[in-house]
Amino acid sequence: MQERIAIDPRVCHGQACIKGTRIPVPLILGMLANGDTVEDLLAEYPSLTQEDIYACKALVTS
Repeated sequence: MQERIAIDPRVCHGQACIKGTRIPVPLILGMLANGDTVEDLLAEYPSLTQEDIYACKALVTS
C-alpha cells in the first residue's frame, strides 16, 4: 500500500493521495460509495491503475 498511497503535508493539505498524483483517496472512496465502478474511475482518471483503486479500498478495510 505504501507504494501506491502517499501522505505529504505539501500535497492536498496532507490528505492521503494516490502516489504521483493529486487525487485524494477520499475522493476515490466517495466515488465508489456513490456507485461508480472501477472501470468508471479508470475512464475518469486515466493516470490511475486498478491497483491504485484497490489500495484505496484496502485503507478502509485495514
